[in-house]
Amino acid sequence: MSERRFVCRCEDVTLAELDHCLARGLATVEEIKRYTGLGTGPCQGKECVALLCRILIDRGALDPATAQPFTARPPLEPVTFATLAAASLGPATTPAKEPG
Repeated sequence: MSERRFVCRCEDVTLAELDHCLARGLATVEEIKRYTGLGTGPCQGKECVALLCRILIDRGALDPATAQPFTARPPLEPVTFATLAAASLGPATTPAKEPG
């Protein structure tokens, strides 16, 4: 069994997948995010974008002076299905309070 090294644990993106991206000519953080889904999980890149940049810099694919994070898109925080369901019903409806 081969050892898988995860770069993005939320979306199960491995180091081998990053190598595949680089081989295909994808070398920016934004391109890799769009191709693999890296940084689109619950942590929204807080756990993996810095590691991705470090890997790209170490492999000569990214200049440290031009490194930029990917474009964040809302929601920045996880949203419950109850909140989304209430939004589709209209402004007068509020979701039931979650236990906890």
